[in-house]
Amino acid sequence: MTAGRIVMPRQQHIVTLSAADRRTLDRLTRTGAAPARAQTRARILLQADPGTKGRRPTDAQIAQSLAVSARTVARVRAAYCTQGYAAAVERKRPDRLYARKLDGAGEAVLLELACGPAPMGRDRWSLRLLGEALVELHVVEAIAPNTVAAVLKKTRFTPTGCASGVSRPSMRASSPPWRMC
Repeated sequence: MTAGRIVMPRQQHIVTLSAADRRTLDRLTRTGAAPARAQTRARILLQADPGTKGRRPTDAQIAQSLAVSARTVARVRAAYCTQGYAAAVERKRPDRLYARKLDGAGEAVLLELACGPAPMGRDRWSLRLLGEALVELHVVEAIAPNTVAAVLKKTRFTPTGCASGVSRPSMRASSPPWRMC
């Protein structure tokens, strides 16, 4: 900072788009089908490349025209120059792998519990009660009610269809269907 003014460092990564990258980025911004983040990053790269104009705008000018920060412009330029198109435009997938709380056997136990009779003093199973029952049965160490809900939703569990093995009767129209003579 100099005298209350933010000074951006000199551009270290100069964007020079190939013809193929320019066509891809142009198509990405014109169709409007891509996520907004990808479109904004594509516009940043298109403006950062002088192309046939020969004039290279500053990060601040690009940032102002696209309503992003100058730091975002610098990051996108750096990502394109060091790692390529995919790193600059596409969203990075998380590195962390999420282990499933319930495997197939655990899901079977959960469904068996949910289809069985409700605990004493209760009319029906709640998600919290099902989770606590799985912990008591040593199926899992701990489980959140929303995880129980996700497993039940994935298996298309319906409380009405479990107890009797029959689904709800379908609603019929009050009048008979029209007949053509």
